[in-house]
Formats: sequence, structure tokens, C-alpha cells
Amino acid sequence: MLDSNLSFYHLGIAPDMLSVLERMKFVVPTPIQHKAIPLALEGKDIVGIAQTGTGKTLAFGIPMVQRLAAEGGRALVLVPTRELAIQIHEAIKDILRPFKMSSVVLIGGVSISPQLADLRKNPNILIATPGRLLDHIYQGTFDLGDIKILVLDEADRMLDMGFAPQVDKILSCLTGKKQTMLFSATMPVDIVKLATAHMQMPINVEVAPPGTAPKALSQELFIVEESVKVKVLRMLLKKYRGPVLVFIRTKIKAVRVARSIAQMGEKVTEIHSNRSMGQRGDAMEGFKRGRYRVLVATDIAARGIDVSMIELVINYDIPDDSENYVHRIGRAGRAGCAGHAVTLATPLQSEDVEKIEKLMKMSLPRSKSPEFPNNQFVPNVEASHSSSSGPHRPKNKFSFLKPGNKRRTHSP
Repeated sequence: MLDSNLSFYHLGIAPDMLSVLERMKFVVPTPIQHKAIPLALEGKDIVGIAQTGTGKTLAFGIPMVQRLAAEGGRALVLVPTRELAIQIHEAIKDILRPFKMSSVVLIGGVSISPQLADLRKNPNILIATPGRLLDHIYQGTFDLGDIKILVLDEADRMLDMGFAPQVDKILSCLTGKKQTMLFSATMPVDIVKLATAHMQMPINVEVAPPGTAPKALSQELFIVEESVKVKVLRMLLKKYRGPVLVFIRTKIKAVRVARSIAQMGEKVTEIHSNRSMGQRGDAMEGFKRGRYRVLVATDIAARGIDVSMIELVINYDIPDDSENYVHRIGRAGRAGCAGHAVTLATPLQSEDVEKIEKLMKMSLPRSKSPEFPNNQFVPNVEASHSSSSGPHRPKNKFSFLKPGNKRRTHSP
């Protein structure tokens, strides 16, 4: 018999579900699974905080399926992106099948007709993005009255993307008694408000402080001019030979960077909002199967990529929101696998770096490369220790060093 602290036994999981997990070779629960599953099986409202890639889907998926199989009713899982909806559908289908249960994905960007056909089959679990779910609600294609379990996955991202009004409308339609589980990697104020307004005495389950990176993940920061980023990217792609995920801020720039990577002789694909769901699905599948070594993505993919062996994440652009940094780098170092994250910042982005470091509660290790002797940047110690009696100067500004030149500070 396995130690109860290291197995799914004694978590309240029913024998039939334990048999399913055993057949799937799930033996050791992750920390968030170990803490959340017993509470979820009791029907408690939960706010779960855990790093990206720590098994949150099964932390709510196992108790959700077991409770529905035993008690009836249906569940609704709300997610911010289409990719995450598909990922959750794939993750839970194997535990649904033995109980003769099914799930349906309701997302935009694809025809609504197949979804209507799937809804007529009375699926047990609805996995949806807010906009498309509201389309179905307005059309009266299904009744939310029998929803017994509500899950909001990556809720902070959902609110960051402007879905708060839609989420409020959806929650107002769920008038029956329900269990609510909210999972995320960070805990901003808006999430606390949501939990207070729509949950009954929620229990906080936290296995890592917000902003914590996976233990197996190392991080690195290059401060370089925008014009040098492509050269640094080329160097990194030569140094690391495994799967690489490159994050870009805008879809137009993603196309341009992907083209540059292709010119380097690398097999590359891209995911952003200008690509259809079919194109995005093909890109993801090709990346998972090794047809492409490099995937260039905007933040639309930061929380919808479930690839366990990504060796390197490159933040070609610093994210607009420092909390997105955590989700981006969490694509590497998943499930205890080693990974590395490199961030490229310009000299004028010291405040953005400072926000990330404040969230992470650590300084990002600065790196210099002998390949770029004219583009070495270091923190401006003088600026960060300027006298309070002198003129105001922002802290932690970066300085640009060239061989033989004196330090000169870049103003924001």
C-alpha cells in the first residue's frame, strides 16, 4: 500500500474513480490535488492558488466527475481562452468515459451548429468561454438550472481580458444551489471580490504564494536594444535544442518574428488572434508532435498550452501585465521537469522589470553575452541610491555600457 501522503488513497475518492486513475497510471497527486480534492468532494467552495502546470485541472476534474456520477446534475467550467477549453476537455475525457459521461466545448471562432448538436446529447459538463456561452444562453439552447458545480479556471486572466461583465451575467443566470471552485496562479483584488460576492464561505487552498515560479525553472534577463533582440534570439535557439516557446505582445509582431525564425532555418509556427481555430489547432498539434520546434505566441496562449517538455520560454517582449509573466514562464518547468525562461527587456523598461521582480519577490538574474559586447546593460546602481535631497530620479534604471565609454543613463 502506498503512503497516504503520496497517493490518491484516503482523499475520499471512490473505488471506481481510483480504478480509473490507476489505469491511467496517475499514482501520486500533486500538492494542489492533495489539498483540494478532499474539500471539493465534500462540496465546499474553494479558491485554489497554485503555480501553472501543477495539475489544477484534475484537482477540480476528479471531484467534479465523481460528484456528478453519484448525485446527477451538470457542471459548468468557465475559461478565458479557446485553447484552455480544449485542453481541459482533453484532460478530463478519459475520466469521464468509464462513467458513461461526456463534456462539450463551447467556444467562439467556430461554427455554432456542431455545438448545438452536442448540446442535444445532454453532456454532463459544459466547458466554455464567456462570450460563446452567453450566445447560447441568449438563444435558449440549454438550461442552466441543473448546474450543480461551477468552476472558474484561470479566473484572474478571465478578468484581465475584460470578461468581468460577461462573467457577472452568467453567474446571475445560475440561480440554483451550486458548488463553486475558483482556480488560478495569482490572486488579484478582483478575484477576492468575485469570491466574496458569489461563493459561500470559500476555503483558500494555496500551495505556493502568488507569483511563485516552478521550482525546476531557472530564469535569466537580457537588457538589450530592440534592434538586437533578433540576434539574441538566434543565439538562444542555437544554445537550446529542445522545444521553444516565444512570447510576443502583438499579433503583427508575432508574424514578423516567426518569419525571422524561419529564415534562421528553424521549423516554426505561430498562434495569435488573426489565426483561425483550425490554424491554431494545427499549430498546437504540430508543436506537440515535434513538427515545429518553435512556437511564437501572443498571450492568448499563455494559459492554454499544455506541453510538458518545453525546454525554453523566451519573453521576446515583456508582458503588459506582470502577472502574465508568471503564466508565460510556467509553460516551462511543468510537472517537475527542468526548464529555463529568458526575458528580453529594453533599457527603457526598468519599471516593467521592477514590477515583475516585486511580484516574484526576487531579482531576475542579469546575463551578458560575449557575442554582444556593444549591448551589455546593467542596473544603474547610482540611480537606485540617489540622494533624497537631490532631484527625483526613478529607481533601478538600466545603464548602457560600451567598451571604453563612460556609463550613460537612459531616461524613460
